[in-house]
Amino acid sequence: MWSSLRRISNMKCLFSLSQSLSLSPKLISNTHHTPSPPLSSAFLQPTTRCPAIRSLWFKPRIAEGVRALHTMQNPEAISYLTQSQAAEIDEILMGPLGFSVDQLMELAGLSVATSIAEVYKPSEYNRVLAICGPGNNGGDGLVAARHLHHFGYKPFVCYPKRTAKPLYTGLVTQLESLSVPFISVEDLPLDLSKDFDIVVDAMFGFSFRGDPRPPFDNLIQKLNCINTYDQTRQKFSAVVSIDIPSGWQVEGDGGPEGIKPDMLVSLTAPKLCAKNFCGPHHFLGGRFVPPSIADKYKLRLPPYPGTSMCVRIGKPPQVEISALRENYISPEFLEERVEADPFDQFRKWFDDVVAAGLREPNAMALSTACKNGKPSSRMVLLKGFDKNGFVWYTNYESRKALELFENPHASLLFYWDGLNRQVRVEGSVQKVSDEESDQYFHSRPRGSQIGAIVSKQSTIIPGRHVLYDQYKELEEKFSDGSLIPKPKNWGGYRLKPEMFEFWQGQKSRLHDRLRYSPQEINGQQVWKIERLAP
Repeated sequence: MWSSLRRISNMKCLFSLSQSLSLSPKLISNTHHTPSPPLSSAFLQPTTRCPAIRSLWFKPRIAEGVRALHTMQNPEAISYLTQSQAAEIDEILMGPLGFSVDQLMELAGLSVATSIAEVYKPSEYNRVLAICGPGNNGGDGLVAARHLHHFGYKPFVCYPKRTAKPLYTGLVTQLESLSVPFISVEDLPLDLSKDFDIVVDAMFGFSFRGDPRPPFDNLIQKLNCINTYDQTRQKFSAVVSIDIPSGWQVEGDGGPEGIKPDMLVSLTAPKLCAKNFCGPHHFLGGRFVPPSIADKYKLRLPPYPGTSMCVRIGKPPQVEISALRENYISPEFLEERVEADPFDQFRKWFDDVVAAGLREPNAMALSTACKNGKPSSRMVLLKGFDKNGFVWYTNYESRKALELFENPHASLLFYWDGLNRQVRVEGSVQKVSDEESDQYFHSRPRGSQIGAIVSKQSTIIPGRHVLYDQYKELEEKFSDGSLIPKPKNWGGYRLKPEMFEFWQGQKSRLHDRLRYSPQEINGQQVWKIERLAP
């Protein structure tokens, strides 16, 4: 198949889930909701992390994401529209439901731009050519080009058959005000892939019938040439079709000479021809379908995650794992600009993560080892830190607790993908005081307190029903609001750092790595900063 010959250099569809968290030097509590200046002195909100219990209380947005994933992996669960149905839905939207053409075009173009941004980063796929036809599909392409400009791409537009209507002339004016270049058909290179990283096919939509006329027949041929396999190229230009690959029959395909796009962005609902799409990236956009239309046409569509304007559908793309890589772009992390104290540097970076809205910035990989040196790792949540160390809570009879009893040393790893940063902390570990554990335990949601009692962490249980039954029993027992006692086998640990390493991703794998290690000078302990090779 043609798709097996294409190299996918980058794919990532993120379901962004923002979460606001802040920091406490002593204790983590969810009972304190008023922000306390500065940001790093506010409280972190606890989350149920017991693996056996936490899924009892799925957040709606998490469940929504799971449903979207199930739909993505089962394309037969999605509705497909015929040509007549698509036309009828447009008439209803712009008739009794009160939508205007420019509203729908704006939403469609934004959906296309966000779909492109999900997969093709502007740092690697910057030059975008939008080839726009004379109809609504071309208008969608003009809107998408404007949004892509604001997303950091460098768009170009080929618009050979301009429409004189005010809506379209206005879209052209908007692009010209952004200094987006317009290129004639005659000035396009023979091989589009040499000058452009992405080509947006916005020539024909679902109303297209018959054979393409000049100059669009020639433009479709140019898009086909991009699909020619060339082993000398390390990266291919991507072809993105809006709603219908131009030249395809709405209820069929494009035949052996038709466009074979890398990405298809279906609008409102996929058309029947989308069943023949074989590219790696199929998205649904146009988040404007009201319930009345969904019910009338019995539409089965995946939920959009969060506030996203697009959602991936179809089978997950096949990708060569060895080809997956990121070329990080980050500010330089220099010795003369860092804090002398690693605790202050960590606080500074943590505040950056919170300000960036990354999900669970306090998530960390905790690695322990038994007395024989056999290691194990798991994700836990940081619940506080100060100059005395980093604190988390767990069951004292779990595997990690038993390993810490035998070997009271551990390492922590924080990974903040959105900022291209990670921090490693190594040191000795000891239990926090009973008073500190008790204070934190009773700051947690009551459901989490009951969950800590129910879960005999790391032990074998006969089934999930055991957890449900015990949880319901305790929930009823403490339904009067009485104090839930902290289990004796539950509490906190504190890692006292003996080494910090701060990592900042950079281009071409020339990452920044700064290590802090303690040393004594004139009877005082100071931190020595050394740069490590990446």
